[in-house]
Amino acid sequence: MRSHRAWWVSTLLLYLSLFTVELALPGRTMGQETAEPDSVELARLDSLRRIFDPVEAFAPLTLPLPDAFRSAEGRPGEAYWQQRADYSIKATLEGNVISGTETITYTNNSPDSLTSLWVQLDQNLFREDSYGAQRAEEGARHGGFFDNGGFDIGGVTLDRGKKISIPEYRIEDTMMEVLLDEPLGPSGHKLELTVDFSFEIPERGGDRMGRLGVRRGTVYQLAQWYPRMFTYDDVAGWNQSPFLGQGEWYLEYGDFDVELTVPRDFIVLATGELQNPEEVLTSTQLDRLAQARVSEETIFVIGPDEVGDESTRPVGAAPLMWRFRADNVRDFAWAASDRFVWDAAGWEDVLIMSAYPEESIGTRGVSGWEQSTEYLRHSVKHYSEKWYRYPYPVAINIAGLALGMEYPMIIFCSYQSRGSFLFSVTDHEIGHTWFPMIVGSDERRYAWMDEGFDTFINYYSGIEFSGGEPILGGFMAPAQIADDSRIPSMPVFTPPDSIPEEDIGRLAYNKPAAALVMLREKILGPEVFDEAFKDYIESWAYKHPQPADFIRTMEAVSGQDLDWFFRAWIYDDAVLDQAIVSVQRTADTTVVTVENRGGIPMPLEVRLLYRDGGEERHSAPVDAWKVDGTYVLQVVGGAVRQVQLDPDGALPDINRSNNVWGRGLIGRSPPK
Repeated sequence: MRSHRAWWVSTLLLYLSLFTVELALPGRTMGQETAEPDSVELARLDSLRRIFDPVEAFAPLTLPLPDAFRSAEGRPGEAYWQQRADYSIKATLEGNVISGTETITYTNNSPDSLTSLWVQLDQNLFREDSYGAQRAEEGARHGGFFDNGGFDIGGVTLDRGKKISIPEYRIEDTMMEVLLDEPLGPSGHKLELTVDFSFEIPERGGDRMGRLGVRRGTVYQLAQWYPRMFTYDDVAGWNQSPFLGQGEWYLEYGDFDVELTVPRDFIVLATGELQNPEEVLTSTQLDRLAQARVSEETIFVIGPDEVGDESTRPVGAAPLMWRFRADNVRDFAWAASDRFVWDAAGWEDVLIMSAYPEESIGTRGVSGWEQSTEYLRHSVKHYSEKWYRYPYPVAINIAGLALGMEYPMIIFCSYQSRGSFLFSVTDHEIGHTWFPMIVGSDERRYAWMDEGFDTFINYYSGIEFSGGEPILGGFMAPAQIADDSRIPSMPVFTPPDSIPEEDIGRLAYNKPAAALVMLREKILGPEVFDEAFKDYIESWAYKHPQPADFIRTMEAVSGQDLDWFFRAWIYDDAVLDQAIVSVQRTADTTVVTVENRGGIPMPLEVRLLYRDGGEERHSAPVDAWKVDGTYVLQVVGGAVRQVQLDPDGALPDINRSNNVWGRGLIGRSPPK
């Protein structure tokens, strides 16, 4: 395998592709006069050309039929149900090993009787013989395989109230099936599943968790650390599938009561509210947290000059137990360190916090993690006011080994992030609060419904943070999307585990985000789009939507047939190439013929420049493509010297050289 440094460099480059391309606002001129492609490039672009079929492009999408569980308007039906998994966990961190016992209260709300339960054992990914290890390329981002990787399951018991039993179970890679001696009945029947577990914490846990050695201490970012229930739903039943590293999770909601025992000199931050602060914090820290709750400015709970000082911990030598409570969440993650700088601020009733090692503080004029809480506060406020109120009591950013990862109420970002990159990755990861923490979509199958939706809302958050100007952020400009589209690929709808690592950024993040921006700005308009998008969030908060539910919601609220749009941008791998094929002029008439060469239908915007210095614009809706693959614009007026398609550069057109006729030279033929 390649070195850890090589992995870090490759992973950083991936994230830079996601977060460090300058944004372009819809309607902002991208620069029309671009260099014309050479003959080789033109030949390659021509290979992407399609014969446009309007019947196929505008045909109804084949979606699952609505039923009692999921309505024709994209909302939960009258008989909608979902399972519930409540967790009580007691765990201990000792050295680099976590050991614990969990009791899962599993409620079967389905109409089906269940003969077994399926449990996720995600730490098994890090075994050297795991499915993920066998398919991983050298230096894979989601690696971290080692000799002692994986869960050690010490025992499994079932409690049905009047009967306690030891069930048979089998483990296959990252999946465990617990066989039931008698079926678990439908419509509210429940049982308790208790599992004893332990594992050695991987140093590099697939860029999602792990441990980081820092000066005189360690930072632990801990996730996928306890056995978790697979989701059972009305679409696929048990959604059991191995964790291979790239595809993420589909999880049930429940309440968490978690006790974490750690060395006394450690600070713990986690999903949920701390239930015993007086036992694990000093009076000074309690006072500072109280001040931070009502402060817009960041306040140190443990300052840089206090890190490692005995006065920051309660008197004594024995380990301390930290207890957390989280209600109606899909997951639980935590962080622990003996070297945390800890700061906090407030927004309304949300306590916003960051914890990071001294190495993360900015130097030499480059801001660092001392600004993390400010960034986090902006994001929580923006997304709450724009889309849906932040529902949790805390929001936490942890600096460690993971470059960027999200969990309820807590996110993990790289301790090396700085400046605009730190803002972008913080904004992106906390944006996942809305997708998939609130709207609980299936990440394992539909990465675009969490990564793409999140990248979309990041776009507007970044613009607001910068005061309206483009900043470095998690959304790619139309020109970049066009560049991406020139690479032969696969549809956005492709399951993430089937997407090559080098393509995940553009297919799961950037292309679906760009599509939503275009849907908002060019198709529906901001007011209609925002109403529909907020309806989707509110309808599916703490539930499990499918792609059809999203599409139907957007169509029902907007009152428009959008099948053509989602087919083109999500289900197909077509490209956008609007091309001027001819301009014919007489004394008082200009006839412009435009061809759809890429396969994606989109509205047309045509700009005419006249020899006398005047100009005018003409627009045509997407319906202009419903008859065939050409559109003819006839204009009566003065002498035209130049014609431009998409003059503001708002669309990701793969070949802008055929978007202009004339270029100031009267009589010039359009590019081929």
